[in-house]
Amino acid sequence: MKFYNLKDETQIVDFKTAVRTGLGRDQGLFFPKSITALDNIDELLAMTVHQRNFEILKPFVSENISDENLKSIIEKTFAFPAKLVAIKESASTTSAYCLELFHGPTLAFKDFGANFMANCLSSFSSESKEQIADTPKITILTATSGDTGAAVAQAFYGLENIQVVILFPKGKISDLQQKMFTTLGNNIHTIAVEGSFDDCQQLVKQSFDRPELVKTIGLNSANSINISRLLAQVCYYFDGFAQLPASKRDQVVVSIPSGNFGNLCAGVIAKALGLPIKRFVAATNVNDTVPRYLQTGEWSPKDTIATISNAMDVSKPNNWPRIEYMMDTEQFPSNALTGVAVDEAKTAATLIDIYQQGYISEPHAAVAYSGLEQTLKEGETGIFLGTAHPAKFQETVEDILDIDISLPPEIAKCITKDDLSKQLPFDFKLLEDYLYQL
Repeated sequence: MKFYNLKDETQIVDFKTAVRTGLGRDQGLFFPKSITALDNIDELLAMTVHQRNFEILKPFVSENISDENLKSIIEKTFAFPAKLVAIKESASTTSAYCLELFHGPTLAFKDFGANFMANCLSSFSSESKEQIADTPKITILTATSGDTGAAVAQAFYGLENIQVVILFPKGKISDLQQKMFTTLGNNIHTIAVEGSFDDCQQLVKQSFDRPELVKTIGLNSANSINISRLLAQVCYYFDGFAQLPASKRDQVVVSIPSGNFGNLCAGVIAKALGLPIKRFVAATNVNDTVPRYLQTGEWSPKDTIATISNAMDVSKPNNWPRIEYMMDTEQFPSNALTGVAVDEAKTAATLIDIYQQGYISEPHAAVAYSGLEQTLKEGETGIFLGTAHPAKFQETVEDILDIDISLPPEIAKCITKDDLSKQLPFDFKLLEDYLYQL
């Protein structure tokens, strides 16, 4: 399968080049021109997780990764589960389930994509002894609104010949999220940017517009602009379906807490592959560019507003062009997507509602559950994505629910460590100088 630059269709690359390059010319995203549906979805859903993921991913990567290597990558990437948990079950009306995606090493859904990317890059570098000796320097530059930072840092920590630089908006992610990636050191470098997440994204994009910088430091990105991240995320939609009772698989609505829209893009790919998702809900917080666009047809990002669902504080989502491409090419029906914006009061009220049903969640999943509750029709089965462990937002969840949350070991071990991050203003020249000095 080939991958096309959505801004310059003359740039056509294989999977390996797309992963190593990250972003195409003119800041274009790489994406397949067309996606062919898989045969025998019921058979796929009956397979083990690793068998199924092999069948899902093989068409995308087979030109560059052998079956043997792909099986090894899958075993290492999907070493932790995605768990479907019933929140509200009903035989005749609506049912709701949370697909928990936070059982990986950094307690967030981005562990799947970050680990897949790291394992793919490691596989490319170890194809031959000669290539190991001649492997060029790689610098991973990525922006995080919360969970990407920890997932990327954990996935690439200590890998030889790879430097990782993570940009995050100063003071706008939770302290516990921040501690999970700013305390590592070694080849992990973290920068608190005086600005928003959109500003951090802009700095990443500007870096890719400097050919000399890209060449000199071997620039790449581990944001969801990298196609490898998205492909790994496709798999857990199938996993969620496989855990549903067969009788509930024909009217499934998936609600996704949406910030940079990589998660929704992965779901759209899953549907194009044949997974019978009836429709999606793109649930955002008050940073509602996409819900407003779906209603009015006008793309009008506003200034980003800080919220308690901070990982979704994004006004200019990078992955929207991929979703729009799928709609424009009629590979994904536009009427299968609804946008819902959820304000702070509703987010808190929904978190309480979920708790009263016997389940402890967190603000991002609460936004998704609210989107589900507002749109789910009788007879439909709802799945909302639980993208992070509630403990990553300990203070917020404890304040809203008036409970105490114990910290998992993955977080507790970071609390007493020193924050090693550097601070920079929103100034590309200063970032460029920093990158050259690594």
